[in-house]
Amino acid sequence: MQSFIWEQIEASIAVKKSCLSESLISSVEKMAEMLITAFRQGNKVLLFGNGGSASDAQHIAAEFVGRYKKERPPFPAIALPCNASNVTAIGNDYGYESIFSRQIEALGKEGDVAIGISTSGTSPNVIAALEAAKVRKLICIGWSGSRKGRMDDVCDVVLHISSEDTARIQECHILLGHILCGLVDQAN
Repeated sequence: MQSFIWEQIEASIAVKKSCLSESLISSVEKMAEMLITAFRQGNKVLLFGNGGSASDAQHIAAEFVGRYKKERPPFPAIALPCNASNVTAIGNDYGYESIFSRQIEALGKEGDVAIGISTSGTSPNVIAALEAAKVRKLICIGWSGSRKGRMDDVCDVVLHISSEDTARIQECHILLGHILCGLVDQAN
């Protein structure tokens, strides 16, 4: 049992160390600049993903609306997976692939930021929402694992974690999400 625990901690540390790359740090800086600009211009952030990524969307939205570490005015951020009535009604009436894109169409406007989170980078409902956001001229940010694909085609910037292990990717997503919150805090 102890060896499993050690292995998991070491695996997490190794993937987090891989985040110390110039390209990943540059992506995080670009994302922070996009968020800072959007908030300063009175725009909002719409975050979405499935499962653990839905929880990450909710977590980061809460950091923006509440506060991260610094007392500051609240920033408008909405986690699209959190409204069960929207998700189930849209899923029932239009299909699961539309649960986020329909909300983007209802809530998103030019200058807003859409953050789609998919550890595989291939979740059909996340990709559909990013495509809808692109059509509406939202800034599109993706958080993914190591695989490249359609998310890269529709996003302005994608955060790729060098792993295909869902748990390790999610651990890095929340770490880098917190870093983004800190950078936004510092700018305000």
